[in-house]
Amino acid sequence: MRLFPRITHHGAVSGVTGSCHELHADAANSYLVDCGLFQGADASSGGRAGQGRLDIEFPLDTVRALIATHVHIDHVGRIPYLLAAGFKGPILCSEPSAKLLPIVLEDAFKLGVSRDQKQVERYVELIEQRIIALPYKTWFTLQESAELICRVRLQRAGHILGSAYVEFDLQYPHTGEKKRVVFSGDLGAPHAPLLPAPKPPHRADILVIESTYGDRNHEDRRTRRQRLERVIEQALEDNGTALIPAFSIGRTQELLYELEEIIHRAQAKSPAPLGRGLR
Repeated sequence: MRLFPRITHHGAVSGVTGSCHELHADAANSYLVDCGLFQGADASSGGRAGQGRLDIEFPLDTVRALIATHVHIDHVGRIPYLLAAGFKGPILCSEPSAKLLPIVLEDAFKLGVSRDQKQVERYVELIEQRIIALPYKTWFTLQESAELICRVRLQRAGHILGSAYVEFDLQYPHTGEKKRVVFSGDLGAPHAPLLPAPKPPHRADILVIESTYGDRNHEDRRTRRQRLERVIEQALEDNGTALIPAFSIGRTQELLYELEEIIHRAQAKSPAPLGRGLR
């Protein structure tokens, strides 16, 4: 006899991309948390071609909904293939993510599927029809029956705009059992310039948490603007160039915000060389 809830990981297990986790609430109802693209070395792990890893290779007959933690492509990039495989349920995400998701998936569709404008428009319309935007800190009922009551709630994750961690509240009326299951998604560090730091959940019976940077210590984010300013000053003094790799969603916004603040302060004080060099 199988016990519930249980979790099946369809990605982001042996690598850090392709996030896709299935929460089996009972034998008839399961829920996906993310459906992301495999990238880099993860795309060809196990001797399989990168294109082959786009396929949805698990059954969808019990999957009632997809919950997207945030819109980075390694968390949502396989949604086109999920829809093509026959997924009919809603896509739940935060209100900011609901604005971003069609834009991100339109770009991914053009790069990976087709640039035909009519196909793109039909696809984006389909995505928009499926999205249910959830406010943070608010329970949403996914299932309510004599066998199962399943509610979901999003909390701020502090990773990028719209990012969330997911709380599932499961109740089994016939046994009186209750379970709280939490999926972290990607978590942001404190002291970010644009987003509030995530607050931990009050409780969790089962916790699925990311560990991408679990084996390293980051520099103090509270002093990163000063470190960035020193690098830019040095580049200007050397008549050089500063190259900064950054994700287009999330890190680039923070970087532009930090640069604007540095420029504003430098122009107000007009120090050499930063005030002149960045005007």
